[in-house]
Amino acid sequence: MGTTSQRADTVFVGGRVFTGTGSAPIDAAVAIADGVITAVADETTVRSLADASTDVVDLAGGLLLPGFQDAHVHPVVAGLQMLGCDLSEERTIAGYLETVAAYAAQHPGAAWIRGGGWSMDVFPGGMPTRSMLDAVVPDRPVMLTNRDGHGAWANTLAFERAGVDRDTPDPVDGRIEREPDGTPAGTLQEGAMDLVGRHVPLATPDEAHAGLLAAQEHLFSLGVTAWQDAMIGAFPGTPDNFGVYLRAAREGTLRARVVGALWWDRERGMEQLPELLERRRTGQVGRFNATSVKIMQDGIAENFTAGMLEPYLDACGCATANSGLSFIEPGLLKEAVRELDREGFQIHFHALGDRAVREALNALEGARGANGANDNRHHLAHLQVVSPQDIARFAELGAAANIQALWAAHEPQMDELTIPFLGPERAARQYPFGDLQRAGVRLVAGSDWSVSSPNPMWGVHVAVNRTVPAEAPDCPGQAEPCAAPFLPEQALTLAQALTAYTAGSAWINHLDEYTGTVEAGKYADLVVLDRDPFAHPSQEIADTQVLRTYIGGQLVFAATA
Repeated sequence: MGTTSQRADTVFVGGRVFTGTGSAPIDAAVAIADGVITAVADETTVRSLADASTDVVDLAGGLLLPGFQDAHVHPVVAGLQMLGCDLSEERTIAGYLETVAAYAAQHPGAAWIRGGGWSMDVFPGGMPTRSMLDAVVPDRPVMLTNRDGHGAWANTLAFERAGVDRDTPDPVDGRIEREPDGTPAGTLQEGAMDLVGRHVPLATPDEAHAGLLAAQEHLFSLGVTAWQDAMIGAFPGTPDNFGVYLRAAREGTLRARVVGALWWDRERGMEQLPELLERRRTGQVGRFNATSVKIMQDGIAENFTAGMLEPYLDACGCATANSGLSFIEPGLLKEAVRELDREGFQIHFHALGDRAVREALNALEGARGANGANDNRHHLAHLQVVSPQDIARFAELGAAANIQALWAAHEPQMDELTIPFLGPERAARQYPFGDLQRAGVRLVAGSDWSVSSPNPMWGVHVAVNRTVPAEAPDCPGQAEPCAAPFLPEQALTLAQALTAYTAGSAWINHLDEYTGTVEAGKYADLVVLDRDPFAHPSQEIADTQVLRTYIGGQLVFAATA
């Protein structure tokens, strides 16, 4: 605990504090002044720092903790989806089609119907068809990305506008799902999305800015005070969000603390390094710092593009010829990682399959051998399948494990589209958070929103229980088999999960000197919860609500009564 005699602008009393420096909350009160924590002490001492103008916040038995930091999120994309044809709240084919039809009717002047948020497991075989969309929007092209961003759903007119037909070859980094005669069926996987996506009108800069601000407000309501945007660059249907962040940072509308991960273009090589260096030079404005580089090494397991050491199985349980994709050839990956590391970039990998994880770790090992140890703080995100031989390598190489805990549970996408095609041995190695923690690996946490909910308490709930919250759309009401814990031996404690979402992510964002824990001298980036989840059953973690969110001592969210 620490204190000063400075008069407090705000004091928090009547609850407990999870400081992030220990494994349990402490009985304490907190004072802040001029945007900084000035005291973490007993309530009498803290109240003595207040005067008539001090805002006294009664926690009423709730919990004060550091602001959550999302270490892997896509707010501009998510915000645009919120403002567009948003399918994320629906869970049936009929619901999706009703939403698309209603949006089209409400936007008769839209040349294209854009949006996303659909889930693969809702459709037979994980693949929606163009004819479904044709039935509700026959007169305009439609392209809707799925919730994980690795696939898209398009109608017939969209394929025609893009000139994609039965004779169009699959790109090397993707796949066109086809009807028996080769005609596009309606679903595009990975790089094949670009075949249609490049014809979709870009969101305007003003639309993208509005999307960022809408997303920021939503994140504030969930207690998120900082994040790492895992995809800074231009993508089909989305303008270059680098400029969007710079605008918001310059005008002061970006109130969160944000690290930007600059996109490594997998269709190019080392010639892009000077461009990344220039973007980093010009991309440090206000609360935005483009100091990381995102390398997507593989895809996802549900569409068989995650890079695996062994082939996927077919529906009969037999090995196929497909082991997924390595978007960047391992030799080039090693060269790129070595040079990026030498230039002082943090590297943020998308590595979902066990082969992709190994390729990323091998590249980091090569960089360390060439450049020596440093403080770049590289991290691997997603980590769905990790070989047991690679668990300890994270700590040996100083690489952090960036977990998206909400995925580590039984739900239809896992049980119907993943486990049968991995087989029992690999399926038992999914999301090994507990093994990583026990191996001394630094855990950081993110949501990958708009892929999944950005609610940190939902992610914490799954990390601890390895079951989906009852409120989550994937398994409403916790219907079987969603109620069964998924590999419970890989569960984290509540303190470990909260630490990953606070101090862990602050470390990965190079913000740990100023944020991530509740200590005197640090920025007053704080969250007030309506209860102390340590005092309730773990099955109720997801019920926890955010009442207030502060950044630099400024109230940026307050729940309405």
